[in-house]
Amino acid sequence: MEQLVWAINNLKPLDIVDILIVALVFYGASFLFRGTQAVPLLRGTLILFVGLSLITSILNLDALRWLLTNILTVMAVAIPVIFQPELRQALARLGRGGVILNRQTPESLRAAIIDAICQAAERLSERRHGALIVLQRTTSLKEYVRTGIPLDSEVNAELMLTIFWPKTELHDGAAVINNNGRISAASVVLPLSASRNLPNKKMGTRHRAALGISEVSDAICIVVSEETGKIAVTNGGRMVSRLDADRLRTILNAFYGPDRRQAVAPWDRVRVWSQSLVGRWLDWRKST
Repeated sequence: MEQLVWAINNLKPLDIVDILIVALVFYGASFLFRGTQAVPLLRGTLILFVGLSLITSILNLDALRWLLTNILTVMAVAIPVIFQPELRQALARLGRGGVILNRQTPESLRAAIIDAICQAAERLSERRHGALIVLQRTTSLKEYVRTGIPLDSEVNAELMLTIFWPKTELHDGAAVINNNGRISAASVVLPLSASRNLPNKKMGTRHRAALGISEVSDAICIVVSEETGKIAVTNGGRMVSRLDADRLRTILNAFYGPDRRQAVAPWDRVRVWSQSLVGRWLDWRKST
């Protein structure tokens, strides 16, 4: 207590600024790890460490204090190893700060691409043909495109219907639309998400892949369920489900189309993601 009083009495304005900056850093880091498997592990580690520290202070246990002090050195090496996927995602997000230098799809093509995707998704939904369509934005997807079959073709509904026809060799995987407004590859293997943000726990590999690519990049992914025919969109590690062609067009226009800049406003984001909450509630009602 005496040390705490001394620290408060000797606080300087610059010290307060320093503390606030550190607090903001930890607050921002919490958003990067939120919704991942690292959160329970980090929470358990902090609870255990704080609990042992309190016991050490109260009972004055020298051996335990020595152990906790040396554990901090070990943790400095262990944390980057344990949280490697989350740290990789965080660095990738920071790297998107230079989006001005990145080439993006021309505005003239965006409306045509959205129209083709909505037409294809509606017909795929009616036929219950599973599909994954990835819209690249500022983050490069070359490492994933290499896993697929190169196409370099124009985006049209008929081609996407052919790609995702169940009896073709390309249907099992994703079709990636690059920044040139062309389908760069099909049958692309996407990273699977380990997050708990799926609206329905019964969703399978296709939906986890759609969520996974949105977690490691700023890409937009449209997914059509093979079992139910439902359409969903993932962006920024979140999923909006139970969409029809009109709602899909609205969301794609907000995050990919000409009016995507307006979607940055908090109210627009609340409006779009509220559709996800409604969809989850309807799924829960149906399951019960």
